[in-house]
Amino acid sequence: MTEVDFYELLEIDRSADAATIKSAYRKLAMKYHPDKNDGCKDHEAKFKAVSEAYDCLKDPQKRAAYDRFGHAAFQNGGGGGAQDFGGFSDIFESVFGEFMGGARGGRNQPRRGADLRYDMEITLEEAYHGKTAEITIDVTASCESCHGTGAKPGTHAHTCSTCAGHGKVRAQQGFFVVERACPVCSGSGQVIDDPCRDCRGDGRVERTKTLSVTIPAGVDEGTRVRMTGEGEAGPRGAAAGDLYIFLHLKRHAIFEREGTTLFARAPISFTTAALGGTLSIPGLDGQTHELKIPVGIQSGKQLRQRGAGMPVLQGRGHGDLVIQIDVETPTRLSTRQRELLEMFRETETGDECPETQGFFARLKNAFAGD
Repeated sequence: MTEVDFYELLEIDRSADAATIKSAYRKLAMKYHPDKNDGCKDHEAKFKAVSEAYDCLKDPQKRAAYDRFGHAAFQNGGGGGAQDFGGFSDIFESVFGEFMGGARGGRNQPRRGADLRYDMEITLEEAYHGKTAEITIDVTASCESCHGTGAKPGTHAHTCSTCAGHGKVRAQQGFFVVERACPVCSGSGQVIDDPCRDCRGDGRVERTKTLSVTIPAGVDEGTRVRMTGEGEAGPRGAAAGDLYIFLHLKRHAIFEREGTTLFARAPISFTTAALGGTLSIPGLDGQTHELKIPVGIQSGKQLRQRGAGMPVLQGRGHGDLVIQIDVETPTRLSTRQRELLEMFRETETGDECPETQGFFARLKNAFAGD
């Protein structure tokens, strides 16, 4: 019997990522689905082959085994080293479990569905107030026709006779007794004689669904929102995985954030810096915050407004709003302004700018010995 390479079946490269594999499968499954081809046997066989290839390559562990051993990785008794082992812990239990009270007779537990990730970009305002958003995702959902059992409505799966429902079989290999997934039921412990027409016995179908996501106030870059049970459905009625929403903040035009503290830079005129004044800053809370500018403030100095920053995530209170002052030197002066500044310069004694006076005094002393 000729076995077609799974990558060739899905018409993809061996280096294809998970998204490419999934896209290729959906395209071919739609093309060869029996319902769209008047029950054509050739198309039905092609559909089954494509589904088998996807079932293998979408699972990282199965794909790794297939890449190394090919189809022999999943065949019963296939070539010693090509066995599908569950790992060293399974081998250890197989050899020594009976001597240590191991659960040889335990049934294989249903495999939980995979978790999913969704990246969402939000504004700083949305992070401040929180929001409710709708997202649309492609997900493997429980088949509605068979309620996730994989069996045709009105029928039921029966216990696998090969593994007696345990989902695992054991084989003697020299000194070792090796345990691996049952090749007949693929580890489920159940066999379906009459599979559901819609999901082909898997109990899952590809669906697009829309979810409402609640983003709490105070979230930050990289915050993760978990939606329990909204991930991939588990096979044949097993529990679904979770959906994780990873949040990313858009760059704000004014504010930068560090924890719960909001930072901004505010330029002021040199006259305001010399004489003092008031700085009005609209906050993310919708209020205007008045910050007092002290007389003689210098560039780089910071003004702080307590409680005007970001809210504490799942807590109480807010951080602070910090404004860094940049004193701007005028570049365009009228004739009158220039005259006034000339008059001011004539009255300078040096005491008005002590840092400037101190710098030149140190400079003079440094080179006095030359």
